[in-house]
Order: sequence, then C-alpha cells, then structure tokens
Amino acid sequence: MAIGRGQGDDPLDDFTRRNVSVDGVDKTVYVTGPGPAVVLMPEMPGISPDVARLARWMRDAGFSVYLPSLFGVDGAYPLAGARETVVERACVSAEFRAFAGGGTSPVTGWLRGLARLAHAECGGPGVGAVGLCFTGNFALSMALEPAVIAPVVNHPSLPLDDPGGLEIGDEDAAAVAERVARDGLKVLAYRFEGDRWCTGQRFAAYRALLGEAFDGRVLKARTANSNPPPFFRDVVGCAHSVVTAHLVDEEGHPTVQARDEIIAFLAERLGARQR
Repeated sequence: MAIGRGQGDDPLDDFTRRNVSVDGVDKTVYVTGPGPAVVLMPEMPGISPDVARLARWMRDAGFSVYLPSLFGVDGAYPLAGARETVVERACVSAEFRAFAGGGTSPVTGWLRGLARLAHAECGGPGVGAVGLCFTGNFALSMALEPAVIAPVVNHPSLPLDDPGGLEIGDEDAAAVAERVARDGLKVLAYRFEGDRWCTGQRFAAYRALLGEAFDGRVLKARTANSNPPPFFRDVVGCAHSVVTAHLVDEEGHPTVQARDEIIAFLAERLGARQR
C-alpha cells in the first residue's frame, strides 16, 4: 500500500525546506522560527501533522526548530498502511538499530552534525534535542555532541524486541553518562503508563544509567487521546505519543501540561524568552 498525499495532510508551507549535508550525506530539513535552536526528530511514520504542530508550538514559544526528514512522506497523515511501507523499511535500514544488540543508530552521527550546524546558525548556549518514539533515544545519543544541552526523550520505542533495553552502544552509553554528570545536564522524558513500546523497564534502565539526572515522567493511560490517526489506533495500539498523536489539545489537560513542561525545560536550558 503506497503512502502519499491525502486528506488531512500538512503542506508544511510555513517551514523553509532545506537540503542539509553532513559528512557527505544529504537530508531534507524543515526549519522555522527565531531564537535558540531545537532539533525535533519525527516519530513513526514520519513528519505527521501532529509532529508539525509540535514544531509550530515550539516555534511560537521562541525557538528555531530544525525538523529533519528521516523516514516516511513529509506531512502525510499517519495511516495504518505505513507499517509495511515505512516501519518495516526503517527496521532494516543501515541508518537505524531497531533491535537489541545493534548498538547506537548511525543516523545519530548525522543528527549531531545537524545540531552543530543549528548552533552555529542560531547561537546561544546550546541546542535542544527532542526525540519521539522511534527517535526517542536519539536525543540522548545526541548529547555526545557538546552543543546539545537540553535532551528530551519522549516515549522511546527502541530496541523493539527488548522492553528494558536502550538503543545505544555500551561505549556511547558510558560517554553520555560521563558527559551528563560532568556538565550537569538533565534529561527529561515522558511515557504513558501501560505503553507496550516504552515500558517502565526502559525508564528504569535510563535511571540506572543517568541517576538523578534522568527525570522520567509517566502519564495515566486514560488521559490519552482516544481517537488518534489510524496508524496509532491500529498499529501502535496503546496510549503512546504523549505530545503528538495522543495529545488532547485542551487547556489544563495532562498532555498539554507535558508539552508546556518540555517547552519550559528547553527555555530554561537554552535561555529563550517564552512568548
């Protein structure tokens, strides 16, 4: 089943579409906003309208948002058919390490290069890195780049076959833990209770690696949006995407509070003036 433009898709026409080359590898990056830089990585199955909405919220809060295209059709509404056309391809791609024992995904090296570029362009004390689902742990791996000072790990789903595993090699994990301790970094993280893709075991593994620097927050599953797009209803099958597909856009709602906490964390670390 092909995934293309359809009803509910986002044209992303308020973003600047750029071709960014890092170490000879070119990728499309959507950029919007002024202020300190935040690299926002998409969740499966790609830069959905909900991911773009999060990017706009960050932009409107005073950040320059760099949104790289890593898989899927940019702006496409998340349909169940993406399981065969996007997820399975990503799982066998050389850029990603979707299963236990694979170590750190090679794409994180490219993302660290993007963070360096964003910092050079935007200035400030450093860069925020926000991962979602498939890219959730990438935000932690990006902390190997000194420019990254505000990592946010949202419902990390890798490795897919180990609920207590972390998608990072042993050497990189040790280097990240040392850097977090040395520089006094904090790592903010979110998940829903009962999430079969991002379990309590995984959050426990983060805490074992990072200690008190890991701030893992858990929302009640009943607070999740009960009518997410088909991919999240039929493929994900549980409360999962705290600030995107399962967010309920109502003032005071726990998922909106989580979004606001992330923005406040980024503002505190990056020195942005919230609007």
